[in-house]
Amino acid sequence: MGKTIVITGAGDGLGRALARRFAADGETVVLLGRTAAKVEAVAAELGASHLALACDIADPASVRAAFAKIAEVHPKIDVLINNASIYEPFTLAEVRDDQVVASLMTNVAGTIFCAREALPLLRGNGHIINVSSEAVAIKMAMLWLYAGGKAGMELMSDIWARELADDGVRVTVVQAGQMMDETKTGTSWPMDVAMRFMQDNAKIGLNPRERPISHYNSVTDAFRAVVDMPADLHIRHVALTADRRAQP
Repeated sequence: MGKTIVITGAGDGLGRALARRFAADGETVVLLGRTAAKVEAVAAELGASHLALACDIADPASVRAAFAKIAEVHPKIDVLINNASIYEPFTLAEVRDDQVVASLMTNVAGTIFCAREALPLLRGNGHIINVSSEAVAIKMAMLWLYAGGKAGMELMSDIWARELADDGVRVTVVQAGQMMDETKTGTSWPMDVAMRFMQDNAKIGLNPRERPISHYNSVTDAFRAVVDMPADLHIRHVALTADRRAQP
């Protein structure tokens, strides 16, 4: 029997690639995203058995409403993939209040809200997969809040794994590197911000343009492997980086 997999941030990027991969593998996918039109378009592409719901993970009421709807259709889910996040560079001196709140509410609190509401549906052989970033290890300039939020999420995940063991729920962190597909042609950051990001990282010996980039579809293989782990094997942490040898 196929699994029921809930994916946040499923309207584009890695979330969309994961939805396509798991649907192609015969799983039932629930797509959550802040923009209804995006997740509905992906769900329509995948077929009638898949469900798309608008959900702002930074809003606990929105998360509660989404998982209440999920429970009506799927009283049991097998996997929650916390993929949605905000990725924005800034310095401490310039960061605005709204940027701090948005980053923490999406990248940290949103993961908590979704895991909490999914837990009753996951108990008894469920799996939470939290998507992190290589930014935690690399410590790039201007990404301190993004990386800090992901580092906090990794720590929470380790503790959740112990806390939820008696509930039959596994928790895995997948730390991913730079990813792209044919629809992603560049950054959406303002040009001046993007230029300062490159300059500030060059000062500490990092050149983001020289870092290899993997395809979203390749990254989905790792998630497939994590989901398919046998019951007597628990992978707590997976670290993925692009391989320069495979670059065109």
